[in-house]
Order: sequence, then structure tokens, then C-alpha cells
Amino acid sequence: MKITLKTHFVAVLSGVLLSFAVQAQQPQPIKMRIQTAVPSASIYFELLKKFGDRVDKMSAGRLKMEILPDGAIVPAFEILDAVDKGVVEGGYAWTHYWSGKHPAAGLFSNPMAGAGVGLDQLSHMAWIFEGGGYDLYRKLYSDILKVNIEPIFIQPMGPDPLGWFKRPITSVADFKKLKYRAPPGITGEIFKEMGITAVALPGGEIVPAAQRGVIDAAEWIGPADDINLGLQTVWKHYYLQGLHQSTDIGEVIFNKTWWAKLSPDLQEIVRTAAMASMTETYTYNVARNAKAIVRLRTEYKVEIHDTPKDFFPEFVRATNVVLDRYSAKDAFFKQVLDSQKNFAKDVVPYWTKILDLYSQLGNAALQKK
Repeated sequence: MKITLKTHFVAVLSGVLLSFAVQAQQPQPIKMRIQTAVPSASIYFELLKKFGDRVDKMSAGRLKMEILPDGAIVPAFEILDAVDKGVVEGGYAWTHYWSGKHPAAGLFSNPMAGAGVGLDQLSHMAWIFEGGGYDLYRKLYSDILKVNIEPIFIQPMGPDPLGWFKRPITSVADFKKLKYRAPPGITGEIFKEMGITAVALPGGEIVPAAQRGVIDAAEWIGPADDINLGLQTVWKHYYLQGLHQSTDIGEVIFNKTWWAKLSPDLQEIVRTAAMASMTETYTYNVARNAKAIVRLRTEYKVEIHDTPKDFFPEFVRATNVVLDRYSAKDAFFKQVLDSQKNFAKDVVPYWTKILDLYSQLGNAALQKK
């Protein structure tokens, strides 16, 4: 077949027009920004980027997320307002960051001392998905806070250690002599009920505050994240068992107007990717935190301590005093707390026995060594 220049030109032009036609039919990817409350060095920032990558792949590139570190657009404690007003499309933090807007907020991300009745991280998650927690969670945003928000849980990261100290403490009495960085909201009030001076600070401000002498001790999230934040450069005594956030779960929140514009399949992709991130978070926490403890001991010469025994009953006492106080004042707070306590009546006796299995197994293995 003889191909003329004219025939070749027509073929090329047809191909170009077809390419333009295909591109015109393909919608531009939807882009969104998620402003986080963690620095870029955080393992949870890393997990959020993996969450965004998963959404990108599952949606075949139709939805792309840009994950932004703490303070990139707004400060951590202003994320909810920024997402509500559409300053950013999405945010990442914990519900207890909004405790100043309503005290019940903290019960969703970290019910203190397991809601005072022994919920651990897994039983807390069971309450969310099987005990009516998710419905109350949505009610918090729609009816109580009255914000334009679609919330989704994403990262179960507890338990958080009691934290970092200049020198060893042997009792609650020693603890009372210190200024301690604690999470905002009710958790801080519980420490104050115990007679401990609690200061709420975002993660990025902890080290500078310690260097200026504003605080004497602090907690953050866990060994791996604490190393990345550099807390071991300030303190050399680390207490692993903390009750203030014995269970802790992060959330992603979306501007509801923006969310409503997503097709149903994209919404389900985001929800499914968040569920996958929950499993991934558990694996990260076990592996990364265990390795971090080894590094803290060997590389940074940090002493790892058990929390003083008198801290546990005193914290549970103070927790129930504060929780009862709020329950008496606010109907929604009482509704959420009662829901957690009722769920715990059946779950905690069973699950505590299961946890005892693993505790005894682990201790037996350690004794063998």
C-alpha cells in the first residue's frame, strides 16, 4: 500500500484529535489537602501518606490527597474550624482536641482509664463499631458541635506511655512536684484533680517548652514517635504505662459540602482505605515501638521504668470524679459515657481474661530467656 504525505498527515491528525477526545472524556482528578496535627517526622504522618496513596490507587487516580504537616496552613488546635469553614478540605487530629467546644469530644478518641471501667484499645474499637459508638460520634459533629463535618476514624494508636521525666519518680507525690505536658481537655483536668500541674501543648512545641523550662515532664504518643520528636534529647527517664490515654484513636475529618460532591464509590473508597489503615496502624505500633525501645536503651541511654503502682488507683479515682462531674452537667456526655460503660459490662470481663493469656504467655517466655 502506498502511503502519501497527505495520508500520513491525516492519520496523525486523526490520532491527535482522538487523544484530545479521550482526555476530554476523562475527568480531572479531585484534589484535596489534609491538614494534620502531627509533624512530618511522625510515623502517623507516614501512615497518612500511605492512606492517601491507597486512595489514589483504589480510585485509579480520580482522588488525590496532599498530606500536610502540623502548622502548614493552620495550627493544630484550629484544624476543626478550618475544615468546617472549607479553608482546607480535610484534617487529621483526635477528638479530644475539640474538648474546648464540648467535653464529650474526648470520650471518642481516648476514654480516660478506659472510660473508668477498663476498656483497652481493641475493646474501645469494638465499642465504636459494634456498640453504637460510631452513631454517637457522628452525632457529636452534626448535632452537638453543629459543624459541617464528615468524620472517619483511622488510626488506633494507644496506649500512650506516661512519658518523659528529668529524674525518676517513685510515687504520685513525686509527680505532683512537676509541670507536665498533657493532652488538652478532660485528661488535663484529671491530672489536676490528682494535684498535678498539667499544660496542654501541640507536639511540635514540647521540646522547645522543655528547653525553656516551661515543663518538667511530658507525654506524646509512643516510643517511635517520641524519638522522631526528639524527646530523648531532653529527658532520660521514660515511663511506659500511662492511663491517661490507655486507648487512643486518630480521625480524619472532611468538609461535608466537599464530601457530598464525591461520588458514592469514592466515598466508600475513602472509608475502606481508612479501615485498612487501622490494621496497618496496629502493625506499625507493635513493630516500630518495640524497635524504638531498643534504640532508646542502647543508643540514647534512656532508662525505661514501670509507672509507680500508686498512680493507677489514684488516676482511676480522679477519672471517675471528673467523669461523674461532667455526666451530671451534660446529657450528651452522660449518653456517651453510659454507652461505653454498658458495653464494657460484657466485654471487659471476657477480654481481660484473654489479655491475661497473652500477659502470662509473654512473661513465661521472658523467664525462659
